[in-house]
Amino acid sequence: MIVLPKKLFKKCYGKYAIAAVNVFTMEQVHGLFRAGERANAPFLVQITPVARNYAHTLMLSAMIDAASKIYPKAVYAVHLDHGNEEHALEAIVSNKYNSVMIDASHDDFETNVKRTRKIVDEAHKKDIVVEAELGVLSGVEDDIAIDEKLAKYTKPSEVEKFVQLTQCDSLAVAVGTSHGAYKFSGGQGIQFDILEEIQQRLPNFPIVLHGGSAVNEEEIKRINRAGGRLTESTAGVAPEEIVKSIKYGVCKINIATDTRLLWTRIHREFFKDSPELFDPIIPGKKYIEAYEAFMVEKFDLLNATNRASQFI
Repeated sequence: MIVLPKKLFKKCYGKYAIAAVNVFTMEQVHGLFRAGERANAPFLVQITPVARNYAHTLMLSAMIDAASKIYPKAVYAVHLDHGNEEHALEAIVSNKYNSVMIDASHDDFETNVKRTRKIVDEAHKKDIVVEAELGVLSGVEDDIAIDEKLAKYTKPSEVEKFVQLTQCDSLAVAVGTSHGAYKFSGGQGIQFDILEEIQQRLPNFPIVLHGGSAVNEEEIKRINRAGGRLTESTAGVAPEEIVKSIKYGVCKINIATDTRLLWTRIHREFFKDSPELFDPIIPGKKYIEAYEAFMVEKFDLLNATNRASQFI
């Protein structure tokens, strides 16, 4: 069952957060919908431009439509993550998305406003909500790398004007999280003083945290024991910081890296332990099961378990 993000954010504000999860494959779609139905938790299915290039937007949309029939009790919405004008406008025209993000965060303030407002004007004609971004996150978002030195926190003094000029429906902010498995190398964590001031300036307005994966240390170690070479000194967002952020107006928390690490660990261990096997279905099933268990735990952490009934 599709529920528009505006309704999700209005209900969850200050109480719980909506997990927004990037998907690329059939196994991820199955795992996410299965977990959402099992936990009775609402969620956002996120599709990035890279995912669209990899699987094709028609394939991804077809898998999501199929999942909604296989898991009829799942409560969700479909979101385009990190799109430019071409991606966002195409998503709006397709009628397959309930929400789109226009990422002009690397531009100056005025250009960001102009680009965002263009998408807002088109999206609102179809009751599609728009997520904008103000401030730049470090790390890696699919194939876009951002040097730590170029990362900059969102300036609270700019948020009111930005939202007023763009009329965006939610705002992704840079407050210390980062993209990819390259997080918090300096151990700074979420800057709650910035988040608190943003909330004071934008009361009851939905805030989004990108780079919300935890990057479990044990997952990294298991991957490396099975032949991986990931840096073990990296860490993601601490669970207690995620929980704390909710009371500051964070309604949507993006998750991608953790599910990729889970995929890597499952497949590396499987083929290391069973070198004589080559059937992709076996580790695929293991991944779906592990993905489901991971997301059920994530829904619990975000206090979203048993919240989907509010919308049915």
